[in-house]
Amino acid sequence: MAAVCQPRRALVEIPAPQPKIAARMRRSYLEILSARLAPSPFPRWRNSTSNTKRVHSLDLSIGGVWTGRIEEQQQQQQCEKMDEHHTPLSKQQLVQLIRSLILVEQSQEPRILASDLKYLQEDLQLKKANVYRSIPYSRLGSNRDAHCYRKAYPHLVAFKVSCQEWGQVLLRNKEWDAVLEHTLMAWRYTNELPQWDTANHNALREQCYSILAAHSLTALQHYHPGPDRGRELFRRLNMAQLHSQSIGPCIQELQRIMGCADDSSMDTRNTI
Repeated sequence: MAAVCQPRRALVEIPAPQPKIAARMRRSYLEILSARLAPSPFPRWRNSTSNTKRVHSLDLSIGGVWTGRIEEQQQQQQCEKMDEHHTPLSKQQLVQLIRSLILVEQSQEPRILASDLKYLQEDLQLKKANVYRSIPYSRLGSNRDAHCYRKAYPHLVAFKVSCQEWGQVLLRNKEWDAVLEHTLMAWRYTNELPQWDTANHNALREQCYSILAAHSLTALQHYHPGPDRGRELFRRLNMAQLHSQSIGPCIQELQRIMGCADDSSMDTRNTI
């Protein structure tokens, strides 16, 4: 008896073969990326962050080199334009800038500080320290040459303007004795400024001396010190004359005041 062959059932159905994709023209890699990066008409809000990250990474991977070079060129062009439009300040503009800064400082400080000579002394000490800090000391040659002078010039101007402005404040307040003390104190700090190799570079020092001498002369024209105070001022002014002859008119004015005081004392003695 022949065996009956029964058809065997397949456990997994084999799907029908898919139709072949029609042949297309081969596209370049940049065209494929541009198609992927193109905005779709129906945006996916859930995957927006991932899409942006992918776009950023693709941009860095492909055009990172070119965009970096373009940005560098743009920054270089901007710096060149800024250098073209940026011109260094002249001496007058620098003096006006420093004077405006000191005036702002004076407006912010109360009037009591103007008569406080300790505060003025600290201000002069700071200005002098800034001058020496600006001088490069790691040079093989002299640190008093033209290069070092250019480094210290803004701070020298600040020192000069500080002497001038604070002296004028004291004169406006009619504090004549404080003007003389400020002059002698600033005279000492002016003498401690660096001496430069070029004679013309020491002009700021002489200008400070002239400004301080003018303040002292104005104060002596309105102030008549007593005998003890007059002798003390005369001794200190003579010591200041060793640094500069600009203080000479102040010594002559003080001698005239002391001479008048001596004459008046002699008259009072004769009357007694």
